[in-house]
Amino acid sequence: MVARAAKGSRKARQGFQRGLVARGQWVDREGAHRPVPRGHAEEITVNGEAEPVTMKLGVWASNTKSRRDKLDQEQRVALREPGMQWV
Repeated sequence: MVARAAKGSRKARQGFQRGLVARGQWVDREGAHRPVPRGHAEEITVNGEAEPVTMKLGVWASNTKSRRDKLDQEQRVALREPGMQWV
């Protein structure tokens, strides 16, 4: 049971990091002032992968915002950098 919790935690952190990469690409292209539409997907390159991965950035941003009370301090700081004012 402990191994599952650690694996889930690692997977959640990996997903959060992918979301940050996708958000960074969005901000570089569209600017921090423009909100991400919920249906938007962003292709990102993940370390070690030959093909880009599609990240559902709009869903990630919406879910992250609705769960912001559960974010740790490190995650909150990371979200402020790409211009997410609601953090």
